[in-house]
Amino acid sequence: MAIEIKKPTRRQFLIAGGAAAGGGLLLGIGFATSGPSRRMQAEAAAAEEGERFVTTWLKIAPDNMVTVYVPHSDMGQGTITALAMMAAEELEADWSLVTAEQAPAERAFANESLGNDIVSGDDVPPMLKGVTAATWYQVAKFMNLQVTGGSTAVRYTGQHGMRVTGAAAKDMLVKAAAARWRVSPSDCTASMSAVTGPNGESATYGELAAEAAAYSPSARPALKPKSEWKIIGTARPRFDIPGKVDGSAKYGVDARPEGLLYAAVKLGPVSRSRVVSYDASEILKRRGVKQVVEFPGGVAVIADNFWRAKQAAFALEVEFDAGGNEAVSSETIFAAQDKALSGSTEKDKEVGNAASVFSSASETGATIVSAEYRVPYLAHACMEPMNCTVWIRDGKADVWVGCQDPLGARARIADIAGIGFDNVTVHPMLLGGGFGRRVPIREMFFNFPSEIDFAAIIAGQVDAPVKLVYTREDDIQHDAYRPAVTSRIRAVVGADGFPTAYENLYVYKDEPAEAPHIPYAVPHQSIRFAEVPTHVPRGPWRSVAHTQHTFFSESFFDELAHRAGADPLEYRLALLKDQPRHAAVLRLAAEKAGWGRPLPQGHFHGLAVQQSFGSIVAEVAEVSIEGGSPRVHRVVAAVDCGQVVHPDTAAQQVESGIIYGLTAALYGEISIENGAVVQTNFTDYEMLHLSECPEIEVHFVDSDAPIGGLGEPSTPVITAAVANAVYAATGTRIRQLPFKLHDLKPVSDKFAQAAD
Repeated sequence: MAIEIKKPTRRQFLIAGGAAAGGGLLLGIGFATSGPSRRMQAEAAAAEEGERFVTTWLKIAPDNMVTVYVPHSDMGQGTITALAMMAAEELEADWSLVTAEQAPAERAFANESLGNDIVSGDDVPPMLKGVTAATWYQVAKFMNLQVTGGSTAVRYTGQHGMRVTGAAAKDMLVKAAAARWRVSPSDCTASMSAVTGPNGESATYGELAAEAAAYSPSARPALKPKSEWKIIGTARPRFDIPGKVDGSAKYGVDARPEGLLYAAVKLGPVSRSRVVSYDASEILKRRGVKQVVEFPGGVAVIADNFWRAKQAAFALEVEFDAGGNEAVSSETIFAAQDKALSGSTEKDKEVGNAASVFSSASETGATIVSAEYRVPYLAHACMEPMNCTVWIRDGKADVWVGCQDPLGARARIADIAGIGFDNVTVHPMLLGGGFGRRVPIREMFFNFPSEIDFAAIIAGQVDAPVKLVYTREDDIQHDAYRPAVTSRIRAVVGADGFPTAYENLYVYKDEPAEAPHIPYAVPHQSIRFAEVPTHVPRGPWRSVAHTQHTFFSESFFDELAHRAGADPLEYRLALLKDQPRHAAVLRLAAEKAGWGRPLPQGHFHGLAVQQSFGSIVAEVAEVSIEGGSPRVHRVVAAVDCGQVVHPDTAAQQVESGIIYGLTAALYGEISIENGAVVQTNFTDYEMLHLSECPEIEVHFVDSDAPIGGLGEPSTPVITAAVANAVYAATGTRIRQLPFKLHDLKPVSDKFAQAAD
């Protein structure tokens, strides 16, 4: 798409700051060339009488209230509050006069700073980064990008968007005050939502907003040094908590437009099944049932309440064509992966000449250590059922949904319904868990239609607003799963016990690309992969590919440490000689956990470390064996995420990631038989119980590193830490998840059996 860059005018509006490159600030701007821009129109629609958008994402009312519009969804992670804090810090706002809400699903609020950082990243030459920053707003609009995921909100939108927006808005307010008082801007001071002049003059931001909006934002707004922060780094009350406590918070499942009907679905048991036939004549006689409609992959029953729709859908007999996938099972999938890894593989990363080192290992007297790991498919299991409410009439659509990309959902509904994008209105709602499940997945990327797709297709056949709700069985059996993965790792180990060559052959090159890479100083590395297509849908899952690869590599290096007779902590530290941040995080976690000090009888430690999404996390798990299963008593996590914006929320995110990962490690397994998912509900896809939740301690490293993510980085580390503690407790290496598959015996029990 060709983008024309025009000379800035006084009518330009700041949309996001890019990263600094070559000492310059990159600024994305939208231009009004003939009449009001779409951005200005969108801003005007969001502003009440007397209010002004000084810059995009910041609105100032005459009563001096500042509203921050956040282009991300909040799934309980505190994003909206944290990003508002970053904007308010640079704005020099009185926090008691700041509020925040999710930005509308409008292209004017597209999140181009996210796209600029993720898609451009370090692959763009520095001299071109200014161009990409200037054009990314147009690209983000084109892509309908308003995504929440990948631990991006604070580290991208917050750091490169909200802070820059707040600083630019402050400069504009100062300029307006200086012009009003006929003094130099350098003689004016902004503080606590007011500007003070050199002669005692004072005006609130609300009084200055209209005049400030006439100024162009600074091309290089100065950001405050960390030493001057008053809001960032403090635990401010979150905006979302009161509504969640008193019940006034509205989730997608709470949408109640007038005349609402409910849809329950009968989906083919095998993914990608096709409807062959069904007889709805008896179902339509049921009380409250209004319609029965077909959509790709299933049939929906429309009724006046969900219970009636659900019972009717359950009773509806539908014949499906499974497309030849009836013979697929978990066993056949893993067999196909084994075959693929034994054949030709594709290059991921090559360092040195690993092949040569492996081929000459016997001649040099070195040892080759090998291990194979497997993880199953995993569902997301969000607490709020999947749902979407759509009302299509008169060539227009209204959509009520809690999702991870409202703007993308708007584009998706427009595509499916065959109506113009401007004729679709999305009402963003809260979402009770996402973890990648609530992305409006486009079939061309994942070949998996979401509940948003189905809701739009169903609503297009009904003359009323329709709320589609998945049962728990629908959700568990028709997810886009974290993939089942096999990894074969081996290393050439010298007489000193340290590896000279490392090889990892694995299945699926998923995001993020660096997930299979190791931080350790191994001179020769060969990391390769194979693709093994199946009919089972795959999708993003919390921490994505890091969840499996951290388990693989950190288990393997722990094994190397024990084979060398070395302390696992000291062994890792020796291999992290070029990674001081990793080493510091490991040391902190070990120190706080009491690594090397006596533990209660039958308790053992295991540790692991990984960098993901810009943050480094080390965890030490304290584990015992009870009834053949690991019992995790305590987890100590150390985190280097650069700057912590909101300490309480940051710690909660780390805790949440540990619990989510621990659930998957202990119990998580989606298995396939006869082409279909076996598990149906929490009875056989079990969650961690409150009584099983360990004591969790979180410690943050005081770091000046670039800001990193927090929603995902703690999830992958816990599995390896527990697996390594299990080895210490039992002498058994866990190479296949979940732990529930293994009947474990403590070391003392094994000694007793040997004596018998």
